[in-house]
Amino acid sequence: MSEEISGEVAARSTSPRRRGGRGSGTVRPALSTAQYRALKHRFPPTPVVSEDELESVHNASLVVLEEMGIDVLHEGARAIMKKAGADVKDGSERVRFDRNLILETIKTCPSEFTLHARNPERNIRIGGKNLAFAQVASPPNCSDMQGGRRAGNQKDFRNLVKLAQRYDIIHCTGGYPVEPVDIHASVRHLECLRDLATLTDKAFHVYSLGKERNQDGIEIARIARGISHEQLEREPSLFSIINSNSPRKLDVPMMQGIIEMSSRNQIIMLTPFTLAGAMAPVTIAGAVVQQNAEALAGIAFTQMVRPGAPVVYGGFTSNVDMKTGAPAFGTPEYMKAVLLGGQLCRKYGLPYRTSNVNAANTVDAQAAYESVFSLWALTQGGGNFIMHSAGWLEGGLTASFEKFILDCDLLQMVAEFLTPLDTSDAALGLDAIRSVEPGGHYFGTAHTLERFETAFYSPLISDWRNFETWQEAGSPTAYQKANTIWQKELAAYERPPMDKAIEEELEAFVAKRTEEGGAPTDF
Repeated sequence: MSEEISGEVAARSTSPRRRGGRGSGTVRPALSTAQYRALKHRFPPTPVVSEDELESVHNASLVVLEEMGIDVLHEGARAIMKKAGADVKDGSERVRFDRNLILETIKTCPSEFTLHARNPERNIRIGGKNLAFAQVASPPNCSDMQGGRRAGNQKDFRNLVKLAQRYDIIHCTGGYPVEPVDIHASVRHLECLRDLATLTDKAFHVYSLGKERNQDGIEIARIARGISHEQLEREPSLFSIINSNSPRKLDVPMMQGIIEMSSRNQIIMLTPFTLAGAMAPVTIAGAVVQQNAEALAGIAFTQMVRPGAPVVYGGFTSNVDMKTGAPAFGTPEYMKAVLLGGQLCRKYGLPYRTSNVNAANTVDAQAAYESVFSLWALTQGGGNFIMHSAGWLEGGLTASFEKFILDCDLLQMVAEFLTPLDTSDAALGLDAIRSVEPGGHYFGTAHTLERFETAFYSPLISDWRNFETWQEAGSPTAYQKANTIWQKELAAYERPPMDKAIEEELEAFVAKRTEEGGAPTDF
């Protein structure tokens, strides 16, 4: 199987051709979309603790749920939990869960399922050995080399969405790639979800910030796919990230989001956001114990709402700088937490969501090596769905156009690394070895020439010219090259086709809901 990745426009969803290796200017046919995007883990996941140690973490999490409990602020959610057998005292928000209740309830969670896009070729298989990358989501700011750091706005939101459509290594958008604060909060979700459904043909996310936003998102996903309500319930077409309020609290909007999404068989990714030393114990083991307890409580609740509803275990545990209190990402501690989260998911048979993150304030060496550490951990940890895969900067406060391009390069390198190694008779190269005398070279052999354009990964950013040639080209840095590439890609964007009747129905729905006032802004 060949999944080569090459050149400045590699792995794009809209380009029929792409550039060859090392600035050669040659072109070759692009791979089929479906083939390239079906990424699989090929290597055994890396355990960070022994089986006995993993059992200790698991048992400690169950002790948290049984003895200390979770505060559940949503009265209706507490009623559902009580009916399922949880310990809910009248007049108290604290809920405690017997370990057997948790373990029996999560048995109905599907271990693998499909997230459906309006373009069936963009469907994503989640769980098992599958690996999917989602664009950066939710930063309040964005930045590029020319405009600097600025508040999120609709223009930049749309440009980042268009870039997500350009690259097939980005399997879906993960939320708003930047928060467009120039759109009123009551109708922001309508504008943004309409854009996500029309500017891309990939699956998208809805925020759980009140039932109106969930319901509007579900209806927009249904209209965009042109399907019935019954088919939507058979085919999950939307996902929502649910963050617990660490430590040990599940708030009203998040629980309402689970009720709205799980009851309609849409996807929940239950993700505690735990920073060791701040919202969780300072030790990584203790922080993951708390992460696991919060995740299990929320995951079990999805099954109390609807047994068999698709759900993903999310891990987002890292550390803080103990001198400043600032979050740190892409650290050795983050890697350990990702690996341990992966072991827990495999124990429970659950799909695993994790993230490609860094805490760098600009596109520099720190941004690169912390992202590489993150990608190394999530690949070795068996991550299935990767949030913030491209564009995350400044600990999630900024979506960077240049970092998006650098991350696409890294993701494509991961994809190439996961491509099976060819060991066929032809690849073993015995004829080539026979044809070259000791001390010779292989540049002119038939074996090399036949594979000249497909032999190796050709990156978006890395510059493999010698120093003198690089100087003659103006000594471009990775930051400068990324700046040039994203502008070129944005200029080449083409909106994916949509049936006219579907688009009219979608516009009519958004207009109607806007006229009705959208959604409340007080939660």
